[in-house]
Amino acid sequence: MELVGTIKEIFEAQTYGNGNTKREFVVTTEEQYPQEIKLELFKEKTELLNQFRPGDRVNVHFNLRGNENNGRYYVNLNAWKILKAEG
Repeated sequence: MELVGTIKEIFEAQTYGNGNTKREFVVTTEEQYPQEIKLELFKEKTELLNQFRPGDRVNVHFNLRGNENNGRYYVNLNAWKILKAEG
């Protein structure tokens, strides 16, 4: 899946006890009713954000992930590629 929008916010990387790293960022979509979508990057992919700043227009490729924990369901948007958007 992919979306085009403007980076609103980039958060600091988080490192967990098992050594895994996660970094989150928010993209505002370009729809009639813009949405603020939070996406995640994991491990070495967290470095993809180093070349971007809030206000940059991007094209983000991501996978939709879901899981269940103790009867609660969660959805994550796992980004794997970020490109400067044309235009």
